[in-house]
Amino acid sequence: MNFDLKTLELAAAAAEKCDLLLVLIPEGFTPGQDALSTLAALALKNGDLLLKAGKHLQLYQVPAVAARRVILLGVGDGTARAVRQALLALGAEIKKPQTKRLVLCFAAALKAGVASAAVQAVAEASYVYTTTKSKAEARSLSRCVLGVSDAAEARPGFDCGVALVAGVEFAREWSNRPANHATPSLLADAAKTLGRLPHIQCKVHGPAQVRRLGMGAFVAVARGSEQPLRFIELRYSAAAKDQAPIVLVGKGITFDSGGISIKPAPEMDEMKFDMCGAASVLGVFRALGELQPAINVLGLIPACENLPDGRAIKPGDVVTSMSGQTIEILNTDAEGRLILCDALTYAARFKPAAVIDIATLTGACVVALAGVRSGLFANDDDLAVSLYEAGEAALDPCWRMPLDDDYADGLKSHFADMGNTAGRSGGAITAAKFLQKFVAGMRWAHLDIAGIAYKSGPAKGATGRPVGLLVHYLLAQAEAMAMAQQAPVAPAARPAAKRTGRSQGGLKRTAP
Repeated sequence: MNFDLKTLELAAAAAEKCDLLLVLIPEGFTPGQDALSTLAALALKNGDLLLKAGKHLQLYQVPAVAARRVILLGVGDGTARAVRQALLALGAEIKKPQTKRLVLCFAAALKAGVASAAVQAVAEASYVYTTTKSKAEARSLSRCVLGVSDAAEARPGFDCGVALVAGVEFAREWSNRPANHATPSLLADAAKTLGRLPHIQCKVHGPAQVRRLGMGAFVAVARGSEQPLRFIELRYSAAAKDQAPIVLVGKGITFDSGGISIKPAPEMDEMKFDMCGAASVLGVFRALGELQPAINVLGLIPACENLPDGRAIKPGDVVTSMSGQTIEILNTDAEGRLILCDALTYAARFKPAAVIDIATLTGACVVALAGVRSGLFANDDDLAVSLYEAGEAALDPCWRMPLDDDYADGLKSHFADMGNTAGRSGGAITAAKFLQKFVAGMRWAHLDIAGIAYKSGPAKGATGRPVGLLVHYLLAQAEAMAMAQQAPVAPAARPAAKRTGRSQGGLKRTAP
């Protein structure tokens, strides 16, 4: 699908030939003298149109309007969130087979983030998965034009939105593929295609290389599958070589049966989504290739299947991680943290500015935050604030959870340095505490995306989250680094940001 941006007032929008013209009208709308304004003013006066986000009035072959169908669409206060809500409410209209060319015309000046939100909402509403369907009808919408009062002013947000669509849809595609069409090897092949984009390189480690690295926890999880593991390493290098990279670590369990601690049969098909963390890292790199910010980013994806066979790890086994710490396997279904811990240890060799792991890690996080927000855990307050703010800006929100040391008590083991699970109570937190044991000396955050990475039921499928959050975070960091390079040298060094293992969900900055 192609997106175009043009300066287009309501008077000119009436002459746009298209299958569907959406006129987005905010509260406080001041009508002009053109045909569309007159039509909207009359509908508002008679109560046939309300401006609450998503409320709309459909019209057909309106005189003096070139579009075959016209919808007057209320967008509430006109914020990015309201515009997104309104467009998704019209998803059925946008997705209709007869809607091949769509024009969105804004009846007022855009507020911050609206152009990006509109592009992403249209893409989300029209998305269709076709890869493994023999007679699937592909997305019918081929072109979407955003008509705004000032195209030059809206251009940065529009371009960001288009890049995010590319990244999100790349993540959705690989997340939605069945496990036999998204094996670790195929996931690695997908990563290699990203190496064709500017500033991106890809390296893939096989089983022998991973064993030589000493990744005993990762290797143990992969033992029960015939599919060979892959450790994917993506580099985006667009800043000075001496600039420390930000590392993204994505959980890549391409199918999770639970292993010997096998999961219940109902809805086990959804365990193909256990690699959504990995897919989100791929999606971020896809977007970076479009946006090309001046920053260095490293993506690490440990990819394997978790299956039961005669070689699979068993409850009671003890494995040695890359860090040298030993882990007692109390539940083989707590496998994601085992592959992540070795990837986190590997990340330390790059002396990163920050490390963020992304994983569909715990059902406990789904219970806590449902499908609205990602669970955010961090050992650094400034990092937590930056990620929270990025999520709000991207309409891809997260919420900070606690990391009190007391939560780690349940991980104690009689036979190893730690167990791989601490039971049901506080499961999302204890999983994060497990990962924290492998990030000493690094600024680290963990995003538990089990609740937001995919949907069940009639709308079953991957969401592509948190690609938006991560891209917004990286863009903000690139901007901050650029400003720091331009700023005069301060007379005294600034004290390091305070790190903390405790949080009560608040995100206020902590004074040094």
